[in-house]
Amino acid sequence: MSACTNEPAPPPTTTSTMQLKTFSFGTAADPAGLDPALVSDVDSNRVSRQIFEGLVTADPTTGEPAPALATSWNSINNGLGYEFTLREKVKFQDGQPFNAAAVCMNFNRWFNYPVQKNPAAIPSAFKDLFRTFANDAKNSVYKSCTVDSEYKLTVSLNLVRTGFLDALTQAAFGIASPAALKSGTADVLDQRRDSYQLSKFALHPVGTGPYQLTSWQDGVVTLQQNPDYWGDKGQINTIKFITYQQSQARSQALLTGKIDGYDFVTPDNFDALVKRGLQVQQRDPFSVFYLGLNQQIPALADIKVRQAISIAIDKDALVKKFFIDGSTSTNQFIPPKLSGFNNQVPGAGYDREKARKLIKESSYRGAPLKFYYPLNVTRPYLPTPEKIYAEIAAELTAIGLNIKPVPVDWSDNYLEKVSSSGDHALHLLGLNGSYSDPDNFVGPLFGAPNAEFGPADSQLISKIERAKTLPDGAERSQAYQSINADIASTIPAIPIAFPISALALSSRVSSYPVSPVLNEVFNKITLNS
Repeated sequence: MSACTNEPAPPPTTTSTMQLKTFSFGTAADPAGLDPALVSDVDSNRVSRQIFEGLVTADPTTGEPAPALATSWNSINNGLGYEFTLREKVKFQDGQPFNAAAVCMNFNRWFNYPVQKNPAAIPSAFKDLFRTFANDAKNSVYKSCTVDSEYKLTVSLNLVRTGFLDALTQAAFGIASPAALKSGTADVLDQRRDSYQLSKFALHPVGTGPYQLTSWQDGVVTLQQNPDYWGDKGQINTIKFITYQQSQARSQALLTGKIDGYDFVTPDNFDALVKRGLQVQQRDPFSVFYLGLNQQIPALADIKVRQAISIAIDKDALVKKFFIDGSTSTNQFIPPKLSGFNNQVPGAGYDREKARKLIKESSYRGAPLKFYYPLNVTRPYLPTPEKIYAEIAAELTAIGLNIKPVPVDWSDNYLEKVSSSGDHALHLLGLNGSYSDPDNFVGPLFGAPNAEFGPADSQLISKIERAKTLPDGAERSQAYQSINADIASTIPAIPIAFPISALALSSRVSSYPVSPVLNEVFNKITLNS
């Protein structure tokens, strides 16, 4: 997309003519933090989507970039820059004015983030899109953000990024109040909540969105309607995000009226909810569940061991047992709805006897392999972690591997433990798509050195880097198809399923803005009288 025409701001909804309402929503985990630049888990992003807005958002029908804080944009210099025209008369929730200077301050904050001081929490979406930060400026895709006037700015790039606008729809690129970033020392992680290090700003976030934070304690995040919001305020005055770690507890809370909806319905609750007359809404599959393999562990550096593991898992049986109907097994990471999906990706299929033979032929001699899996959580790509772990561990034990379980509570920073260098040989994880571009599924996982999987594959990294620069069309699609085939051949991780995720709603809800990328902002919810 090279340009977008101006879109006038919708008239604000007046609250004097409507009854303001409270909406309670059950979540699977507490947020890891509320600075969207530094967190990537779905529970944090769900809350920050209400507080922050980006320059662009994803159109709910097409998934294409649509106006948000920017009303129009143009690609310039053959894709090496983008000019944005901003929405006027917008304020941050602290009363500070929104303008081009504020946007550029955010871009420059991400670029200049002290990654060497805070290696455990970095702006990962910025890194995925722009490759490096100011400490390695010569290799960064990001060049500069220039204020052209109060409501116009230019973002300049050193290299073309075809998915640039799509990537900006992510929650991570929400624009924060410069004053709040400064007063909250946003780049100093001197606070702690559970196992997460975060800043004062991450506990007191300030954006331009329809809701603002009023409290976060005892597993409940409470938001209030932003009285100065520039757009449609909607019907809901107060949102309460209430954590229920177990799916059964969320289901029971909905059935008893304690909450109005919850996310990540599991197959064992699906039919019961429908029979009780609750609404169960499914999202189009836009996530991938995978088994991570760490090639820093000697046994997994052997391709025969990785090949054996890949064919020891009965993916179809896993999907049938543990995922919502309509989910599919897969041999690749890019979902079918995106260009780059490769119908010809090789897959040896399920073959336990061949897997046993490969193990015998390999260098593996019975060393224990630590298998990490999360407890007390449900993800859109992983409905019942403990059960899925048990099934896969049994299959791997059956081919001769010495599996040692390592259960880790999700709130004990499971994500950091399995994505950092360490003793994890295998682990369960997944990726929920954030925007409609094939790079969103392979770039974050395989497009840069990644301690999650061990030694970097420089050839694969180069191929992904090239594909990012290609214009939309046959050549780019073929490039990602080739990348898919390479991943299937080298097996740095094993894709298992494209799951369908679902949420449940009470009869109080008339409509809910279901989104495969979880861009679900609650001022769009309508409630029955």
